[in-house]
Amino acid sequence: MGDEKMPEELDKGVLVGWAPQEAVLGHEAVGGFLTHSGWNSTLESIVAGVPMICWPFFADQQVNSRFVSEVLKLGLDMKDVCDRRVVARMVNELMVERKEEFRRKAVEMARMAKESVEEGGSSYRNLELLIEDIKLMSSSQVQGLGEIGN
Repeated sequence: MGDEKMPEELDKGVLVGWAPQEAVLGHEAVGGFLTHSGWNSTLESIVAGVPMICWPFFADQQVNSRFVSEVLKLGLDMKDVCDRRVVARMVNELMVERKEEFRRKAVEMARMAKESVEEGGSSYRNLELLIEDIKLMSSSQVQGLGEIGN
């Protein structure tokens, strides 16, 4: 954490300029994630099994936020409204009222995400297919170059 210090008025927690997001999300004490819903952060939260409160700003964040809340059912979409009452209501809904529902779904999605990158998983297989396609394209291009020279 370097030179970062906790303000005296806080009895727990720490403020830092930067933190390793994947490590933080992977900590057992994390029960929810307030995110702008960029795709990388969304995937990191899914892999960590952490439910989300999505607060999108622009670009893909709007679509990702709706996808997380309405399709995957892994969190809540704050849409474009953010004030302390909305945040308090959503934190309560995510961490208290629907905690078990969101946690169960997040843990299941994390399991599926991890399985997909293991040998035999869908992402693993698709990467193997991509590598094979690239090899085939490369070998056919090399053969084509040989024919041009003859």
